[in-house]
Amino acid sequence: MTQGDALPTVSVIVVNFRRPDDTIACLHALGEQLDYPSELLDIICVDNDSGDGSAERIKARLPAGARLLSAPRNLGFAGGCNLGAKQAKGSVLALLNNDARPDRDWVRAAVAELRTDPTVAAVASKVLDWDGARVDFVDGGLTWFGMGYKRHAETPIAELPSAEHDQAKDVLFGSGSALFVRAGAFAELGGFDERFFMFYEDVDLGWRLNLRGWRVRYVPESVTYHRHHATMSDVDSAASGRETFLLERNALAALYKNLGQDTLDKVLPSALALTIRRATARGELDARQLDLERHTGAPDSTPVELPREALAGVLAIDQFVQQLPDLREARDVEQAARTRTDADLLPLLRNALEPAYPLPRYLEGHDILVEAFGIAEAFGSRRKVLVITGDALTQRMAGPAIRAWNIAEVLSAEHEVQLLTVNPSCAPQPAAFPVRAAARRELDAPIEWADIVLLQGHVLEMAPALKAEHSNKIVICDLYDPMHLELLEQGKGAPEDRRHADLIGVTKVIDAQLERGDFFLCASERQRHFWLGHLAALGRITPQLYDADPSMQSLLAVAPFGLSSTPPAQTGPGIRGNIDGITDTDHLVLWAGGVYSWFDPLTLVRAIGKLGARRPDAKLVFLGMRHPNPEVATMDIGTRTRELADSLGLTGKQVFFNENWVPYAERQNWLLDADCGVTTHFEHVETTFAFRTRVLDYLWAGLPIVTTDGDAFAEVVARERLGVVVPAEDADALAAALEKVLYDTEFANGCRERMVAVAERYAWPAALAPLVEFCRNPRPAADRLPGVTPLTASKPLRGKEMLRRDIALVREYLGDGGPRELARRVGGRLRKLGGRTLRARGRADG
Repeated sequence: MTQGDALPTVSVIVVNFRRPDDTIACLHALGEQLDYPSELLDIICVDNDSGDGSAERIKARLPAGARLLSAPRNLGFAGGCNLGAKQAKGSVLALLNNDARPDRDWVRAAVAELRTDPTVAAVASKVLDWDGARVDFVDGGLTWFGMGYKRHAETPIAELPSAEHDQAKDVLFGSGSALFVRAGAFAELGGFDERFFMFYEDVDLGWRLNLRGWRVRYVPESVTYHRHHATMSDVDSAASGRETFLLERNALAALYKNLGQDTLDKVLPSALALTIRRATARGELDARQLDLERHTGAPDSTPVELPREALAGVLAIDQFVQQLPDLREARDVEQAARTRTDADLLPLLRNALEPAYPLPRYLEGHDILVEAFGIAEAFGSRRKVLVITGDALTQRMAGPAIRAWNIAEVLSAEHEVQLLTVNPSCAPQPAAFPVRAAARRELDAPIEWADIVLLQGHVLEMAPALKAEHSNKIVICDLYDPMHLELLEQGKGAPEDRRHADLIGVTKVIDAQLERGDFFLCASERQRHFWLGHLAALGRITPQLYDADPSMQSLLAVAPFGLSSTPPAQTGPGIRGNIDGITDTDHLVLWAGGVYSWFDPLTLVRAIGKLGARRPDAKLVFLGMRHPNPEVATMDIGTRTRELADSLGLTGKQVFFNENWVPYAERQNWLLDADCGVTTHFEHVETTFAFRTRVLDYLWAGLPIVTTDGDAFAEVVARERLGVVVPAEDADALAAALEKVLYDTEFANGCRERMVAVAERYAWPAALAPLVEFCRNPRPAADRLPGVTPLTASKPLRGKEMLRRDIALVREYLGDGGPRELARRVGGRLRKLGGRTLRARGRADG
């Protein structure tokens, strides 16, 4: 950060309760010792109903510009901070204990992190003791029973490995004694939960931020020094019991609010039992002391002294029960808003099985409960991923269905996956994950079940719950198929008005995906450039997203169509056993996909005719003419291809049409019978951004490839020397290329050898690696995080600055076109002002 950078206003909130001397010293340090522009510091002191004259003493010593707020009662740390936050002017809130001394760079280092990474909602400072010798906070942990704790607290800093305290890292929570939070995110969460009063409110806040997709970041350069005063012992002779009560109650409340249902069902009963065991262990009580294990006779009626700390644990459960109605409402809010699973947050818990208390009898009970309730597995449940396609999931699958199937298969290795189609045709092969069809009205339940939803095509339009502004599901949009570019070719035979309407409709579908998605997949670098432009035009490439990742790889990744990592093996008859007129000695050219309007099978048929004149054993097979999805209409190009082959006398002699698509699980039999694979297309914009998915089958089967130039895969074929690339609509060049790969044995064998290494790069697990990585740590896109707001805002021009700006504009307009240009610009500006005035009046009248 340079001095000229636009820095945000930071509201520093200090809560005082009967510590005016410490508070005054803290406020003085904030006003005098920080390396941050004083005009951008909004210092707020909240006197938490001290009742000892603190407010008057602090008011008399406030630094310039600082404000004092008086709470009507003791709101606790949580309520005091919330009161200050409501009056704060800054886009960043800095919470500081009144017995803390901030380092010179405390604010600047934290602000630098918030500005650098907009996915970070909160910055946890390094907190040391007053002399900087021992650790107060450098990392946080959370036990499975809900107790947050400061890892390494009281450890001499010199004895701690550098990696533990000198490196930035994500944490579950930061210490409330020195914590920065984006004001927008803090407000979105409703601030601290005041039910916690003064323990674990920082744990609960960090936990909720993480669940909603934000990050909490420990920044070691942001340092404070903290002097502990055991405030509770000064104001309450029963401090030990009261503190235990609050710790126990608040741990249960945090668990209940924030754990997912499956985890809570397993953890809460054992956490309640462990609370009792902790209470009895503290009081050194067991059933024998009360003579309750006798099976006969009356128990001993001798009174037993119950230590305050033991009673505190029992009363904590009682108070937790009392709070359950309110906590249930809070739980419903948090569970509806969460985007991350308990498994996602497990690394941030550090050591969830940490028993925390070194009491022998308690430790025994802890181990019993962990074993009996399977706590070690409770947080490790797999994410739930829903893959939805609009294509038919049958034995004869087209590209979108094949891709969706393999996405589900790859992700199922690490996650719980369901594959749905909104197409009524669903008769799939056996799979390791559930596969079924679902009508539009049946989508709500599986979407509610999922943590992540991956969709293709028009699916988003059938799931309005995902489009809703409040939807918090992680949505991945698979954009490998630019539908609107295909439609330009596909709809050529339709009336002009219909083509316009269809294109507008499909573009709106794509726009909706680009505006909603948290992560996008495309099939090539060409497509990536195309989709980046589309995202930019829609305003998705925001400063927040760009600052989080200037490369945009975390938003839009290349995941090409893939191929099986298992080499193909002949399992039955293929071309030679299914099509009459083809012999074992024929040289076969295979067209392995559908025949669509954006392809050019006509030039291919003419080329086969030319080649057949000198090579009568060269024959062309179209693998499937009728699309397996009944909703895909037969395109005119298929009819024209048949007619051309008929007119040239090639049908049944050198050109063969297989009517129905080959079952997906049997396609290798047809591929292995062929000698080369071919795809030809026209030179147009669809070609530029297309990725010919069935070409991957050629690569899988080791078929030398002949393809028209212009698409992304043609570049691969040329660069890797996997076959021959020819110009568009050049029948002579195409015939020569086919002859080379069919009859030049040395060239064809070289292509096959080079294909082995290339095929490994396109195997489905490798092709989908960016998707796999995202699903391991899924988060909402940075511009979709709840409460995201700009840290800084431009100040409006006023007075002399506005006058100078207007003079400069007049000079510019006169220089561009003289008085006429000036008059035109001024007129346009007046019309805009008039329009705004009329709209303002209309709103006032309304």
